[in-house]
Parts: sequence; structure tokens; C-alpha cells
Amino acid sequence: MLIQERLLLVLIITPKAPKIPAETYVLLNANTGKIIASFDETKQIKPASITKLMTAFVVFEALKEEQILLDDRVRISKRASSIGGSTMFLNPMLNVTVEELLQGMIIVSGNDASMALAEHIAGTEEAFSEYMNEYAQAMGLKNTNYQNSYGLDGDEHYSSSIDIAILASRIIKDFPQYFPWYSEQTFSSEKIRDLKTDQPIEQYNRNRLLKRDKTVDGMKTGYTSSAGYCLVATAERDSMRLIAVVTGSKTPDERTEAASALLNYGFRFFENKTIVESSKVYAQAKVWKGRDDNISLITNKEFLKTIPKGSSKNIQSKIEIFEPIIAPINTDQPIGKLTLTLDNNILVETSLFSNKKIEKDSLWGQIYDSAILLFE
Repeated sequence: MLIQERLLLVLIITPKAPKIPAETYVLLNANTGKIIASFDETKQIKPASITKLMTAFVVFEALKEEQILLDDRVRISKRASSIGGSTMFLNPMLNVTVEELLQGMIIVSGNDASMALAEHIAGTEEAFSEYMNEYAQAMGLKNTNYQNSYGLDGDEHYSSSIDIAILASRIIKDFPQYFPWYSEQTFSSEKIRDLKTDQPIEQYNRNRLLKRDKTVDGMKTGYTSSAGYCLVATAERDSMRLIAVVTGSKTPDERTEAASALLNYGFRFFENKTIVESSKVYAQAKVWKGRDDNISLITNKEFLKTIPKGSSKNIQSKIEIFEPIIAPINTDQPIGKLTLTLDNNILVETSLFSNKKIEKDSLWGQIYDSAILLFE
């Protein structure tokens, strides 16, 4: 039996994503995995210092497995202290911890901190890169390969906007205890001082959106001459978290404006909506040969979807009941299917179950229902 819900459709106009100055981009809803907007999101690009998102992920995993501790003291090699590029001013004489190196890498993008962490965990930068690639493969990042932990260009060092967005969402979901570091705007350490003034060196986060938009709480910038200016920006408004990845912009201002435009577009025109509720009754159905004559049909899980704002009124539902329903019935036995569509696109297709267990009726009750079924 099919039950079709027909609704009076409400006209909802959702504009296209804004044109932004970027080589590639993606706007991802971290709550639902929905790609709201994208351009060449699978194209291989140079990730520059956005590479350090994976470096951090590997370190976070090592912390979770207790292979290392935040207060571990880390030896700074000559190679790490002389790597060049963005730096937290490490030298082999410093006595620094894993926690300090993570902050130096995340907040001020220290290449030296990245290499020091890589060497501390894997022994060498090259061995650590293999770890990075194993994690990328496990995450399903199909357009990503790492040659180093800090992001300087290499022939086989690449990623893509969608892979970066997926990686960023994993960090946010898997390691919420460390995520607040991505919103820190400055970093300094008593151990790292200016040689002239003997004062701690204060450095600044290059993500300008942290100052401009209070809802933005991360996540990473990147730049090399071949990669251009890149930015991963994430924000949360009304319990919806979006991640914007912008690559290949020509200036720092362009990447900032591009990411901001994507985030504002997503928040303004889209929303998260629970369109299927766990344990809500969606239909009633007749039961044959059971101690109960009717049952309520429910789902066993909740579905949260990203949809254009206001369009929930246009969602249409179709319920299919697998008749005849004959006892005994268990609560894990599919006895129907719920399908929700929006603009002819399937949003959800899920099984329906009985809200309670139904036992067989008495022998005479079963014989009676069998006789009636012959004429159904």
C-alpha cells in the first residue's frame, strides 16, 4: 500500500553561489556533509600551509592513542630550526613541549614546529609523511598526497578543496578539545624571546576573519607562490557549522573576502532541518494473525539535512507498507519504507518498523484471519 502526501508547493528562490576570486572552492556543511557550493573542488592544487591540518590530525591521533603526551619535551633538530618560511623561532637549545609546538604550528603556522612534531612522532620527516598519506587514504581523500608536514611545494605534494574540507570537518568532530586553538589570534611563549629586547615574541594568526566575524572560529591559511593564497574558514551560526575552502586567490584580501562571501551565502540561504524524527509515528497498518490488530510504523533513527531556507514546506513524503503484515512482528523487522523528496530529489529513504513486538494470536484467531485473507 502506498500513502502519498501531496502539498501545496511554496515558491522558494535560492540564488547561485557568489562569484569569488579563487582557483577552486567548496562550501561544506560539517553537520550533514552537504556540499552547498563548489567549483573545481576535486582539482589537484598545492595546499601550502593548509597541509598542517593533516599534520595536526596525525599528532592528535598520537595523543589519543597515548603514544605521546602534551607535556612531552621535544628535541629540536638543526633541520627543523633552519627549515625557513613561517616560523615560531625554534632553536636546538630550546626546551619545548608538544603542546607548545602544536600551538605554534596551528596559530602562527610554524614550519619549524611542524617538522619538530613530525620528527618527534615518526623519527624523520619522510616517515611522518607516510603516516599522513595513510590517514588521507583511510579518510577517503582521493586527490591528496603529502611529501612533507609543513606545506612547501613538491611535485607529489597536492590536495583538493573537497579533501581539505573533509579533513577540516574530521578535526572539528574528532578532536573538539584541541579545536579552540584554531581561533586563537596571537601566540607567544616565555621561552621564545626577542634577542634585542629580551621580551617574548608575540605573533599573530593570519586568518583575518577571526577579527572580522565573531562566528568564525578557525581554521588555517596557506601561501606559496605557486599555490597562491589559500584559506580554510569555519563558522557556526544557529547550530549550523559551515566550512569554506578557498584556494589560488591572488592576495590575502581576496581569499578573506572569498571565504566570507561563501560563509554568508550558506548561512543566509540554507538551514539544517530534522526531516525524520526517531520514534515518531509515520503511519498505521493492519496486522494479520496477531494479538494486536493494528501497529504504528516508526523509524529507528533521525535524519538531519541541509535544505534551502523555507523549503521544508515543499518536502513530499511517500510511505510504502509491505502488506500483508503477518504476526509475529519484531521491532527490527522492516515492514515499510518512508521516502522524502524535495524538488523531485530524494532526501531520505529509510525503513519503517513496528513500534512494539507483536506476538501470534491464538490458533482460532490465526485460522479466522487466514480465511479473511483469502478474500483480500
